[in-house]
Amino acid sequence: MSKPLPHDHIVPFKDSAKGKKEQMAEMFNRIAPKYDATNRTLSARTDIGWRKKAIRLLQKKAPQNILDVATGTADMAILTHKILHPEKITGIDISEEMLAVGRKKLEKEGLSEKIQLFQSDAETINFASNTFDAVMVAFGVRNFENLEKGLQEMYRVLQPGGRLIVLEFSKPRRSIVKHLYRFYMNMVAPRVARWYKKNKEAYQYLNHSSIAFPDRQAFTDILNKTGYTETEYQPLSLGICCIYSGKKPA
Repeated sequence: MSKPLPHDHIVPFKDSAKGKKEQMAEMFNRIAPKYDATNRTLSARTDIGWRKKAIRLLQKKAPQNILDVATGTADMAILTHKILHPEKITGIDISEEMLAVGRKKLEKEGLSEKIQLFQSDAETINFASNTFDAVMVAFGVRNFENLEKGLQEMYRVLQPGGRLIVLEFSKPRRSIVKHLYRFYMNMVAPRVARWYKKNKEAYQYLNHSSIAFPDRQAFTDILNKTGYTETEYQPLSLGICCIYSGKKPA
């Protein structure tokens, strides 16, 4: 079994006796009703552009059966359908309340037949090996209880030659950007969350987990260790976010 990394121990509720998976499900169940609105406000809609860039990395391969891990309210799945038009997208998430919001969005978009959502643990994916042409995760790998185990599971369900795309926050390298980013995450984001009457802990967790997460080359090294090839990363918005990619060897 994969050994947990230091980042894997970062949890939203420090005084809780529950494990990370249970805490993540509880946190996202709490914030689900206002999750989309809060995210759009916190990112000034920049996250939509990040998602589109990540999805377009799959255009050349034109995958027809895609797994969206930690799909949340299905933002990434819906955008993927609009850009790539695959035959099928499957979204999985640990939070049933987030999925409930996602299903309402799919119904409104008329995509309930094209995109299916299931409650599932990303570290024990309930699909056979070599099932999907592509796997993607947007802002979800930080929340795995065991990062390496989650990456191994996604590797398992990928078809040989299939590609993994990961979108995740990273730490800016330029000094002035780094200080502004820390101020924003420590001071601004929790206050915005309170305006939406959501848990401040959720956005403090976002900050703490982003700082602890093994980003850039450290994350691509973990991808290499897990078996992925042709791994690379692309910083976005002065390094606030990165797109990572890797391939399961044919």
